[in-house]
Amino acid sequence: MWLIGFSVLTVMLESIPSINAKYSTLIHGLEWFFTIAFTLEYALRIWLVRRPSRYIFSFYGVVDLLSCLPTYLALLDPTHSSFAVIRVLRLLRMFRVMKMVHHIRGANTLMRGLRSAAPKITVFFTSVLLLSIVAGTIIYFIESGVEDTKFTSIPISVYYAIVSITTVGYGDITAVTALGKIFTTLLILTGYAIIAVPTGIVTSEMINAHKQDETTDACPSCGVHGHLIDAKFCRRCGEKLD
Repeated sequence: MWLIGFSVLTVMLESIPSINAKYSTLIHGLEWFFTIAFTLEYALRIWLVRRPSRYIFSFYGVVDLLSCLPTYLALLDPTHSSFAVIRVLRLLRMFRVMKMVHHIRGANTLMRGLRSAAPKITVFFTSVLLLSIVAGTIIYFIESGVEDTKFTSIPISVYYAIVSITTVGYGDITAVTALGKIFTTLLILTGYAIIAVPTGIVTSEMINAHKQDETTDACPSCGVHGHLIDAKFCRRCGEKLD
């Protein structure tokens, strides 16, 4: 996970002219280090998994492949190097091993609702962040060829994507090309579609937390909450309730 995060940061810093001019050798070396590490991981997964073809054509298999290819493609055409930012999608792996968080019953319905919604909100904002990074990279390639463009780096383009998705629209940076304007329109419409998601998540969890007020206290054996009022035994361990 640390390698993935640092590799994405390296690609983003490479797009900043002042940093790339001063540390180009270091950035180039780090990029090859990350690429070789991801390539070895990809090869080992194909070697060790029970069904290699199933992994290769799976979503994560394709993402793993795409995280390695950009640097090799850069040997043929340097313009492909910035597409290495797509490996940020590999961060989704953390959600494959995350277990559902066990929430302990609190004293306040609002706090319980917010606490219960935290994992879902985290997934939501992480997804929006990933979308913004990929969208920013795309708009950077669309607008970077325009004379006197304001899309001078990927971080600035990601900022533009976030402003568009949240429908804030500061106007300090605007798309000039026709394709850039079409892409910006899609980002804004996408923003309208997802902007109400966090409110719905928190509201739902608050309702569920309020319903739990009608349940019994914790099990004296395992401490789990959420029993029905007429329950005689624990729903988890089977211990007799007081």
